Amino acid sequence: MRILWEKHPQAAYDIIQSLEKTESWHPNTIKTLLNRLVKKKALTVERYKNLFLYSPALKEADCVRAESQSFLERFFGGDVRPLLIHFAENKQLTAEDLAELQKILRQSKK
Repeated sequence: MRILWEKHPQAAYDIIQSLEKTESWHPNTIKTLLNRLVKKKALTVERYKNLFLYSPALKEADCVRAESQSFLERFFGGDVRPLLIHFAENKQLTAEDLAELQKILRQSKK
């Protein structure tokens, strides 16, 4: 999805070329994934001559929001507090990270 959010539409061949740089997936696996994403309405596909051009049907922010909520539900019962505690205790947060969190928390109170 990220490849298509950065640039679209793209042909399957171009998507495969991009993914070969970071993944060891077989081209047929990528084509199967693209077809499944079309069926789930996450991607759109248009035929142009002998090419299938793929574009995202969903905005990146919407996908991130939905996946974040799903993660929060699955691992923390939908409660954000244990998630924040987990990261505060297990991840080295910089002073800048803490300041940003405090700013966000102050804004959410309003």
